[in-house]
Amino acid sequence: MGKVIKVNSLFIYFIISVFFMEIIFRIHTIEDFELIDLIRSGMFLIVFAIIFYLISTLFKGMSKFLLSVLFLTIVAFIYSSQLIYFKFFRTYYSAYSVGNGAQVLEFWKDIATLLKENIVLILLLFLPVLVLIVFGRKLASFEKIGWGKRLVLICCIVLVQLIGIGAVNVSGKEQNSAYDLYYNSSLPLLSVERLGLLTTMRLDLQRLLTHWSPKLEPPQPLPNNSSQVSGGKKDQEKQEEDVVEIIEYNVMDIDFSKLIGNEKSEEVKAMHKFFQSMEPTAKNDMTGKYKGYNLILLTAEGFSPYAVHKEVTPTLYKLVHEGYNFSNFYTPIWGVSTSDGEYVALQSLIPKSGVWSFQRSGSNHLPFVLGNQLKKLNYKTNAYHNHTYTYYGRNISHPNMGYDYKGLGNGLDVKETWPESDLEMLEKTVDDYINNEPFHAYYMTVSGHMQYSFTGNYIAWKNKKHVEHLPYSEQAKAYLATQIELDRALEHLLNKLEEAGVADRTLIALSADHYPYGLDDETIDELAGHNVEKNFELYKSTFILYNKGMEPTTITKPASSLDILPTLSNLMGIEYDSRLLMGRDIFSDSMPLVTFLNKSFITDKGKYNAVTGKFIANDGVEVDAEYVEYVKSLVQAKFYYSTKILDHNYYKKILPN
Repeated sequence: MGKVIKVNSLFIYFIISVFFMEIIFRIHTIEDFELIDLIRSGMFLIVFAIIFYLISTLFKGMSKFLLSVLFLTIVAFIYSSQLIYFKFFRTYYSAYSVGNGAQVLEFWKDIATLLKENIVLILLLFLPVLVLIVFGRKLASFEKIGWGKRLVLICCIVLVQLIGIGAVNVSGKEQNSAYDLYYNSSLPLLSVERLGLLTTMRLDLQRLLTHWSPKLEPPQPLPNNSSQVSGGKKDQEKQEEDVVEIIEYNVMDIDFSKLIGNEKSEEVKAMHKFFQSMEPTAKNDMTGKYKGYNLILLTAEGFSPYAVHKEVTPTLYKLVHEGYNFSNFYTPIWGVSTSDGEYVALQSLIPKSGVWSFQRSGSNHLPFVLGNQLKKLNYKTNAYHNHTYTYYGRNISHPNMGYDYKGLGNGLDVKETWPESDLEMLEKTVDDYINNEPFHAYYMTVSGHMQYSFTGNYIAWKNKKHVEHLPYSEQAKAYLATQIELDRALEHLLNKLEEAGVADRTLIALSADHYPYGLDDETIDELAGHNVEKNFELYKSTFILYNKGMEPTTITKPASSLDILPTLSNLMGIEYDSRLLMGRDIFSDSMPLVTFLNKSFITDKGKYNAVTGKFIANDGVEVDAEYVEYVKSLVQAKFYYSTKILDHNYYKKILPN
């Protein structure tokens, strides 16, 4: 018999260590995870462990020991930093974000607070490193091994990797499956759950370096789908054959057939064909209702329905209940927090995963954004942000949208607190434009930013006296205190509009960037008055659309922040092509569609949960599988073509300057 190959205890220690970190990480970031997901991700973890061990075998003695400690320290740091990032932003950072990581350090006080609160978890993740440092020299051999054993290890890497890929391939190819996430889609939250953190980060880096884009099977329209999907005026024409109705659509004169014939790129040609096939939204009674009006648009940090309180935030309450009340509106969260929230609302495109889409769009032609559209109509166009003007690359994105942009450090002189005051921002900027009609101003606020406490948040501390009497927890009170600053800012705005005599011809629109994820789940439930459902209800929000003297109206259609741009464009009577935006005019008769990051969706017929794969129809509504598959493919297409519009600077190809 030949020699028996001894298993090196350091090799086993690497495997145990990465498994230990993965399990600790999962327990504290994933609400419920399946054993099969842990096993599948475990295959890839073993590959990482073998690679670490293999590299260390090229050295011996102290060098091998220090290299082993370094590898485990790097892995522990990755798990720890992702844990803190998740608790801060409710998502995971990407390889692209690492290159812009210095900006996150502006929140160092909040990060320090989270580190302090989670110090036991951090130490637990670093426990394998500490054990190796203290006991490693006694437990393991740090001598070199021969090339024969190294060859065996290389074969093990290939074999285990193939087993892992095999496990991915047999998991099923449906949407959001391990297969879909490994090959076709980029959804970090689900990918970490199905494939593990290290594999998700490896895929992310690999895709960044190779300029990867998601794959798509083009959506197949339903047979005779005009009545089943849009439920619009085509039915009316069929039923009333003796009535001739001329329907106008929000489209532009784009010769897609010519573009298809002249295009050499098959990918761009497919884009032309897709947008040519899209059904545009029809003009309606609201088209041009506010044509020529001034427009003030705000994206409010951490705003939510919980911020609307008749006593504490009376101005917000007034705007919601005396304007258009969108009772079924959602603000889904995307991968890059506030920046993606702005991107969706201002460009009606779904952000590309793994990059900062808004900053990336800063060199693209953007003919449909309100700043550029209204600037062409001789509007004065200004944009403001009361935090660092370069944060998320707004100094690149906002001027490209047609705005004269000011932020902290670039012409906006507000007191540097954390966070800064929305009221002070409005006080120092309204005079820039209010006497220069027509005008359009855009604001990205910051006063509502986490953390929600009276010790680490200047705005919460400033307004504490206004919420002390409320029957809520400290965190809930602190959140409402931050929103008071937004309320006071809007009160100042309304007063200034009234004084200038332009209130009745100024439209105000406001939406959130994302739900207040800085609140604990228990606090959200407390403010809501019940346990909030996490896949849909968590993202339910408020969209304010207000003009002095308007008739208060409740709109019950499902809608989202993706619909803001086309809705405002239609109301303002701006020429745009509804086929080229991913949202739709809320007042149109087109099929309502709310799309979420995990590709769940809501229509007027019900809700589809992409995680469970189940469609829940509304009461009294019958929906067949064909309808669900159609909408699923349409949602997939919206993700895909949003990415392609960004990557190819597509609008410049069809609408040159």
